[in-house]
Amino acid sequence: MSPTPTGRLFGDDLVLTRTFRAPRADVWASLTDPARTARWFGPWEGDAAPGGTVKVQMAYEEGEPWMDMTIDACEPPRRLAISNVGEHGSWHLELVLTESAGVTELRFTQHLAGTEGVGEVGPGWEYYLDALVAAREDRPMPDFDDYYPSMKEHYEAQR
Repeated sequence: MSPTPTGRLFGDDLVLTRTFRAPRADVWASLTDPARTARWFGPWEGDAAPGGTVKVQMAYEEGEPWMDMTIDACEPPRRLAISNVGEHGSWHLELVLTESAGVTELRFTQHLAGTEGVGEVGPGWEYYLDALVAAREDRPMPDFDDYYPSMKEHYEAQR
């Protein structure tokens, strides 16, 4: 398999989209229900209210690390903004869902502090969003080796 990179840089914002033939509420549950996030990203636990902190396990990363994520905004079933500041830098993520005629678009944005590492970050989010699609469609999970380093050039060329 050789997936095609879809992400684009708009200034310091990395934006990727995915489309689902499903109601927005159902896609929202795939992004926020810990049992469903465990199928494509990893489980989470904690206070999911705005201003609260959850622990998220990155189940598909080496060592399956847990990390603290702050809930910056939660507007079900439309918008979720989360952030983490830690040893790997700062992560400011925003997920926005729009629905039209039973089709829901997910617009995933990582607000970057700079574009230096986008060649590594972009392929990672492509992988995870395709894992979301696979989990929703009960298909096998993608293989990260199909994403990196082959997509690195696509992202670095946009800097």
